[in-house]
Amino acid sequence: MTIEYVSRKESPVERTYGFFEFMAVSAIIPGAARDWGTDMNIAQKTIFTLLGLAAIAVIGSCAQPEPLEFAGAPCKAPPVLHCPDKNCAVDTVVNGGPVLEPETGRNYFLDYPCDLKKGEKVTLVLSLHGAGSYGNWQRHYFPILDYVDKYRLVVATPSSPTRFWTPKDDKYLQNIVTSIIDQVGKKNIKAFWLAGHSQGGMTSNRLVCTDFFKSKVDGWLSLSGGRIGPVALSPEFGLPEAGPDGGLLPALAEASKLAGSARPGAASTPNCDINFVFETGEKEIAALPDTSPWAEKYHCSKRVRKADIVDTKPGYVYDSSRQDPANPAWGRNPRPGTADVWEYPNCDGSKVIADIMRLDKGHTEGLEPKVTEALVKAIVSAPGGKIKNGS
Repeated sequence: MTIEYVSRKESPVERTYGFFEFMAVSAIIPGAARDWGTDMNIAQKTIFTLLGLAAIAVIGSCAQPEPLEFAGAPCKAPPVLHCPDKNCAVDTVVNGGPVLEPETGRNYFLDYPCDLKKGEKVTLVLSLHGAGSYGNWQRHYFPILDYVDKYRLVVATPSSPTRFWTPKDDKYLQNIVTSIIDQVGKKNIKAFWLAGHSQGGMTSNRLVCTDFFKSKVDGWLSLSGGRIGPVALSPEFGLPEAGPDGGLLPALAEASKLAGSARPGAASTPNCDINFVFETGEKEIAALPDTSPWAEKYHCSKRVRKADIVDTKPGYVYDSSRQDPANPAWGRNPRPGTADVWEYPNCDGSKVIADIMRLDKGHTEGLEPKVTEALVKAIVSAPGGKIKNGS
């Protein structure tokens, strides 16, 4: 049997946009599939071309990306258990979060854009509270949850049942990270950062170059959790005498022991490749160094003073149990404020290395909106891709 192929003359629409788009135009306008003879004028052909483009748009609009909702973590707007601007209730800040990590049976918070789509590129942040603190307190001390929509962030905020971190918590933290990566997809994670306040920063320092994290973490944000190239702490730094939690000082001492050479103010030097941003209150340190060994490692230029960050709104939280008397180095009530910003430019690999010091602030005063956003901008501007590239 011989099959004969009947040749036909392609129209300009079909040649330009393909057979299916051509057929869409033909369905809209009878006769558009006929021979485009020489008697058809340019205006008519232009109309057909525009209609073809419209048909393509209609076809494309039918295939929108699917929304992404994390298992056991339906997105809420406003976010679940979000504090008001002031006077956040105690039972709110001590909450450990609604999302269950099934292997350990422990909970955590997961904040992400409610309009997140499958296949969308995101930045992942694991945010760790300090000794004596809680997940939702950390979530509002560093209120990155307010910026998940604008900067396309996925933020996990876990809690330690002992209120300070030890290696016994490592599997719980690893499981949270693995679950998020599996659901987002490796290729869709632009960057992954560890962020931690106080002992949470020291724990980030301990974790960042371990086998699980060193192939995944692109940056470390230390929120008064130790600087690479140490800062000397203020002589007044420490827990005030007032307050019911007398067991915290031994806990901090134990946390420091677990962190190895790291201690408040001083980080151990990582042996892996990361961006590094250090944030501190002015009152908790003696002085901010004007050099950085981490910047020297990446051959950065001399540090540059950037524009001050001026906040007219206070942060959400503070240590309300230790205000009578208040210790400025430990932290007072939330207030508006100004922050100095220092960057080390022109680093190898475009690494982001910076120091931010909030003036007249102590260790536990929650971060203000604009300084929080400045830290987020530093995170999303930094090079990443370890998870995506499988490094």
